[in-house]
Amino acid sequence: MAFKGTPGFTHDQPDQIGILLTNLGTPDAPDTAAVRRYLAEFLADPRIVEMPRWLWRIILHGVILRIRPPRVAHAYASVWREDGAPLLAYTRKQAQALQPVLETKFQQPLKVAIGMRYGNPSLANGLAELQAAGVRRILVLPLYPQYSATTTASTFDAIADELKTWRWLPELQMLTSYHDHPGYISTLADSIRQYQQEHGTPQKLLFSFHGLPKRYLLAGDPYFCQCHKTARLVAEQLALPDDAWQVTFQSRFGREEWLQPYTDFTLKALPGEGIRHVQVISPGFASDCLETLEEIDMQNREFFLEAGGEQFDYIPALNDRPEHIRFLADLIGEHTGAWHALSATDTDARQRLAQGLGASL
Repeated sequence: MAFKGTPGFTHDQPDQIGILLTNLGTPDAPDTAAVRRYLAEFLADPRIVEMPRWLWRIILHGVILRIRPPRVAHAYASVWREDGAPLLAYTRKQAQALQPVLETKFQQPLKVAIGMRYGNPSLANGLAELQAAGVRRILVLPLYPQYSATTTASTFDAIADELKTWRWLPELQMLTSYHDHPGYISTLADSIRQYQQEHGTPQKLLFSFHGLPKRYLLAGDPYFCQCHKTARLVAEQLALPDDAWQVTFQSRFGREEWLQPYTDFTLKALPGEGIRHVQVISPGFASDCLETLEEIDMQNREFFLEAGGEQFDYIPALNDRPEHIRFLADLIGEHTGAWHALSATDTDARQRLAQGLGASL
């Protein structure tokens, strides 16, 4: 096996620190063929669907990939932008905004790249971009504030598989969550305050998180608990009464029980309880995507209004808001501070070594 190295590598090239921003991914286009390819990769991941592989392959290829892609493609088409899928577009904007902020913060060379767990650009592509830049230390930042085996752990699996093929492994750190980080909580709370200054205060604020099968929680996944902690800390910072906010879970799939209460069922029921004005925020998503723009702001808006609600507001994800970029830069700094001190020293030592090698050769 030929292990991957850096093209044109020389022993005196300066070290760089690399930041790999990762997210779930998106189809290449909002059409049935692209969505089928994307779903085939996504749903084949054993971290996503924990079933005997032989049985799941029959269900996936015999039923789901025959029925689901056209419907999902239609949903993607409803939110697709000129610059592509919202999730990928916002992740690119986040990386572009972070690069100069981090360079100013640390006054040292570094490289920010992105990689999607499924679809393009892949995690392997992002890592290759960092390798080509001469990166020797990599911080992987999955943009999943709350940990789940289906997201963060799956990202680790794919990164480990790629690094198995490298000749010179980088020093590696990987954040597993930041669900209760004070900076994240403050940034979320500030975004809600700013939104409500323009759109008013609702009778009920829903914190809607992506769902998981309940059996994953019972097997030890901490996601459910971390979602509740995020919402509780934000509600405390906003000084919300207990009856003014609620945690719900969206995006369930299949027939088994998922984490409850369900967002759609809740929104259908609230008007009958006298709630006419709701606002929904989805703090599990660092970037707006299909699940926020189509599922929440379109589907669930309709559920609430058809049930008798009068005002439905979706509070956007943090996306590339300056406050979000500053928080991410601070979070990165907390985990790479020691690296910046080492980087200059290592570069000087490598340059002296290269000079010695040149003389001996």
